Amino acid sequence: MSHRKFKAPRHGSLGFLPRKRCARHRGKVKSFPKDDKSKPCHLTAFMGHKAGMTHILREVDRVGSRSHKKEVVEAVTIIETPPMVAVGVVGYIETPRGMRTFKTVFSQHISDECKRRFYKNWYRSKKKAHTRTAQKWADEDGKKSIEADFAKMVKYCTVIRVLCHTQPKLFKLQEKKANIMEIQINGGEIADKVTFARSLLEKPISVKDLFSENEMIDIIGVTRGHGFKGVTYRWGTKKLPRKTHKGLRKVACIGAWHPSKVCWSVPRAGQFGYHHRTEVNKKVYRVGTKGDQKSASTAFDLTDKPITPMGGFHHYGQINEDFLMLKGCVMGPRKRVITLRKSLLVHTKRSALEKISLKFIDTASKWGHGRFQTDAEKKAFMGLLKKD
Repeated sequence: MSHRKFKAPRHGSLGFLPRKRCARHRGKVKSFPKDDKSKPCHLTAFMGHKAGMTHILREVDRVGSRSHKKEVVEAVTIIETPPMVAVGVVGYIETPRGMRTFKTVFSQHISDECKRRFYKNWYRSKKKAHTRTAQKWADEDGKKSIEADFAKMVKYCTVIRVLCHTQPKLFKLQEKKANIMEIQINGGEIADKVTFARSLLEKPISVKDLFSENEMIDIIGVTRGHGFKGVTYRWGTKKLPRKTHKGLRKVACIGAWHPSKVCWSVPRAGQFGYHHRTEVNKKVYRVGTKGDQKSASTAFDLTDKPITPMGGFHHYGQINEDFLMLKGCVMGPRKRVITLRKSLLVHTKRSALEKISLKFIDTASKWGHGRFQTDAEKKAFMGLLKKD
């Protein structure tokens, strides 16, 4: 033990405590971008489902960089983002203790997908949610009270948000309950925001109305769960020597005699994964539209091919709706709902402002080694199979 170090950096970050299971499955937006009244009214967040990953080839356009004008291969994640539907408007007022909801107005027609979210057991429920709301829109007194609520929002509120829900029927997943979230409206005066919110009610909201190519966005979601794990896996602590009594994947000393308690900063076994995380500055490489059979084609690769790889995405399937292609990885397993938010920052870095020109998008099968990009290419090489 002649050269034993007695000080070393600690294992694992304490910035993410407590490491416990997230209370909600959907990523929650804890702060929306700062409002700028000079800009036109716009929404600031959206929701989609993680489909899977592939890779792209592009030419770097960054003058002065060593990789300028060179080709790089990068991993990308595909997030399927069918249109969301607006079903309500919420107005917030400022109080000494922070923001408080002042008025909420729901639309006349609310789909069963959305109503399912209000019940624990849809099958046994009476399915009466928001029947009074529809009646309110039908009679004259109800319409007057709704107009009065909107007028009060314009007069007193400082923040206007729209209640939007996803459409599970478009995802082809097993879930039937829609995910609901409040999306803040930024830009314009309060009267403009309320008018904009009313214009969105009961209408589909497309992802291309919010995000564009080359934009930097933030993603919010819940990571992949790993259950109860020991200290070596969970915190990355050093394994003890081979002959250690009663196991070696442990922390040797969990504290001094006094204070006679285990300190909160000592690594311990427990839950690992299924944590709520926000990742900032993910670049949008492509915004795909529904029904585009050339969504994976580029100026250099003119092959007509959709974004779905051969054989579909692992344990997800086909992409049949709008989608976003983001650089790098995204938290959570496939099928996990991901919240996409406008960036909180004003971007000035060259990497953030760089214009992306894709040369090639890989659509080979992800189930094996993937030799062919399209079914036609495979048939041209292999010839007709017995089933053909």
